Amino acid sequence: MNASATLQPAVVGPSVEDRHWLSSDHCATPVLELLHALDWTVVDTPEANVHATSPDGLVHVGWLPEDPAAWMRDIVWRVQVQPTESGTWVQEFGTDTPAEAVAGFVAALVAHSPH
Repeated sequence: MNASATLQPAVVGPSVEDRHWLSSDHCATPVLELLHALDWTVVDTPEANVHATSPDGLVHVGWLPEDPAAWMRDIVWRVQVQPTESGTWVQEFGTDTPAEAVAGFVAALVAHSPH
């Protein structure tokens, strides 16, 4: 049975021009704005790195553009979670990961937080 093309649902999505965020511009703004909006403690270091801690102290986000150890491993974002009921785990993002993707990860991570 063939369905008419007019009966098929239209695929709607962002145009290619709207996908500029798929490439990193090496800007931390989307993540930092999210962390500030969530009332995290955000500290800038003299080396231009940024460290943020969740209000409950269980999640740490590091923006590490000037950390030689991070650059040697090709990372610029480090998210560390210290659950109270299990061991610490870490997710790192490379230098080409868009900040919007990191912000989405952090937003999903804290979406169901009781705090």
